[in-house]
Amino acid sequence: MMRCKDVQDEMMERALGIGAAKQAVPNGLRQHLKDCEPCRQEAAEMRSLMQALDEWAAPEPNPYFMTRFAARLAEERATVPQGWLERLWISLHARFTYGMRWRLQPVTATALSVLVLVGGGVYLSRVETVRPTEPAVITVTPAVIHDLQSLDSNTTALDTLESLSGGHD
Repeated sequence: MMRCKDVQDEMMERALGIGAAKQAVPNGLRQHLKDCEPCRQEAAEMRSLMQALDEWAAPEPNPYFMTRFAARLAEERATVPQGWLERLWISLHARFTYGMRWRLQPVTATALSVLVLVGGGVYLSRVETVRPTEPAVITVTPAVIHDLQSLDSNTTALDTLESLSGGHD
């Protein structure tokens, strides 16, 4: 039994004329379209869409378009800006809008890389680093010794309490 997703993919391939479109319709597809109403509607819509696309003809372009475009372009080129600042602004605007001969991405990436490197160097030269003069010695007391020391201090505390109480038994 075919799934709806598989059937839709198969219908799309057949509509576009690729893959299995050159083969006969398999029985599984035929059976699924008999049993599944949504897939049957999808197939009918796809057939009507393909018929409409086959009948559609692209409109003819206007024969005077290029002539009008060239005339308009010549008019724009003929208008000269008044001042040097306006000419500069129009030139820069056109260059950025319509593209340049060279791209700014490599220049920008190089400039940002140099900026990061210089900034990092300045930061590292300003930061005071603390270096220890002597290595720190860490003494680790084993757990058994720690327990014996605790018991010894408890015994000392009990002896002190006993002597304070006067030795009453």
